[in-house]
Amino acid sequence: MDGLLQELDFGLVAARELAEGDEVDRLREENGHLREIVAVQEQTIARLREKIEQLEKENGELRQQGGYWQSMHGRAVEREKSRGEEVERLRGEVRKLKDERFGKRSEKQTAKDRSNSLGEESDNPQRRRGQQPKNPVPKRRDYSHLPKRKKIIELPADQCCCHKCGQPFTEMSDAKIAEQIEIEVVAYRQELIRKRYRRTCDCPECPRIVTAPPPAKLAPKARLGASVWIEILLDKYHGHCPTGRLIERLRLLGLDLAPGTITGGLKKIAPMFEPIYQAICRRNGQSGHHQADETRWMVFIDQEGKIGHRWWLWVFVGEDTIVFRLDPSRAHAVPEQHYPADIVGVLMVDRYSGYKAMSQVKNGSLLLAFCWAHVRRDFVQVGKGWEELKDWAIEWLGRIRLLYALNRQRLCHTPGSDGFAAADAELGDQIERMRQQCETELAQPEIREPIKKTLESLGKHWEGLTRFVEDPRIPMDNNKSERMVRGPATGRKNYYGSGSDWSGRLAEHLFSIFATLAHWKINPRNWLVCYLQQCADSGARAPDDIEPFLPWNLTDQQISQLNNPTPPTDFDTS
Repeated sequence: MDGLLQELDFGLVAARELAEGDEVDRLREENGHLREIVAVQEQTIARLREKIEQLEKENGELRQQGGYWQSMHGRAVEREKSRGEEVERLRGEVRKLKDERFGKRSEKQTAKDRSNSLGEESDNPQRRRGQQPKNPVPKRRDYSHLPKRKKIIELPADQCCCHKCGQPFTEMSDAKIAEQIEIEVVAYRQELIRKRYRRTCDCPECPRIVTAPPPAKLAPKARLGASVWIEILLDKYHGHCPTGRLIERLRLLGLDLAPGTITGGLKKIAPMFEPIYQAICRRNGQSGHHQADETRWMVFIDQEGKIGHRWWLWVFVGEDTIVFRLDPSRAHAVPEQHYPADIVGVLMVDRYSGYKAMSQVKNGSLLLAFCWAHVRRDFVQVGKGWEELKDWAIEWLGRIRLLYALNRQRLCHTPGSDGFAAADAELGDQIERMRQQCETELAQPEIREPIKKTLESLGKHWEGLTRFVEDPRIPMDNNKSERMVRGPATGRKNYYGSGSDWSGRLAEHLFSIFATLAHWKINPRNWLVCYLQQCADSGARAPDDIEPFLPWNLTDQQISQLNNPTPPTDFDTS
């Protein structure tokens, strides 16, 4: 029994151990399986962590790129805005250039025009051409100073009788007289007959035969007389016509001149005007008030260090003289060298920076006065270039118009009188209002670029623009100097400048002489007759004493003599 129990115990123990072993194996198997699951999960977690890190990195990059593209978008918006403004500015510039190229050239307006319409049609009806109603009829021109030639007009012989009975007509004591103006232009050959004389004495000192001296000529052995050269000089440098047209007109009169003959003759005549020109230049520098301007002038010569053939024709207007200077440069050295270093006065110019760089301007001896006509053009260009700024431009044009009107009213009175003082005070008030308006508009934060540019230029030149208020002798614009260059500009279009240096110098000399004679109201043809005759008498060169031919040295009687229809034959130069 005990053995049976013992065996049972052993069996139970074995069964228990077997069961525990199976449990352990099962647990171990489950543990291994769990470890595999854990490993897979750890790998999954690792991959997820890598993915998260990758996504975080990509997110950072995308955020960075988003910020970059956002900034780029902002820049694009700003660029688009600036380009839109630039396009609008360029469109305005195009409109301005079209107006300058194809628009109305003259700025002259009638005294009744107060519209400042900037080229658009105003409400006023268009004035008809010709004589205006309620205006006085212009006086008939007087030609009594012209020489008179009589021409008797008779009936033909077959009409001096009655056509029915044949009885002759009887001439009456009175006649019907009418008058008409005619011009006779004739080219002719002047036969010069130099008489010869034989002596009637036996004196050894006396020559046997004496011949009358030859007439004085502008060039030895020249066939063309002074009258031909005067016609050539006036036609080219006073009328600004090309020589080819004059040659053709003379050919129609029977005088066929070769271009080389004219060129050679002008080259010989050119030095005769040099002393007159230098005297005008010296006189011009002594004025107290001046005007200056410049325009292009072609000179077809090759000059070392200069590209192209564009030169510049400068004009310097003094109180009683006008000087033209031809120079290859537009630099400030040209006006600087023209005026004396110790000059004291006022120079009216446009806003070209070359005048501001002159040494006389920098040291304060020569003050610059700027032109209101050029300032007015700035506002006109803004009004024509930007439609939305037209009202603003018209307001400023009205202020400038009022400024001109007030200055004209002031100049109607004698300086120092009560009327002058009142007009001067009103003019000063208008100047101050314009200055304040300019400063107020410039202080606005949203000011448009065309307005800003125009007003900044106005403020920059304000001191020079208001010099006429202090000195009534100073004009408000340099229109006089611009009118002086109109003639040469016409010649520039007709014969396109000069072909050599000497011809350019002759042009500047004669432009200056004719302009100065016009200022003194002297007939240039008669002046040339007298002066060139003196040059011929001096041996085909300029006379030693040119003072009698300078306009400011002439008496009223001499000027009246030079303005006679016929050239004086006994002009007194003493």
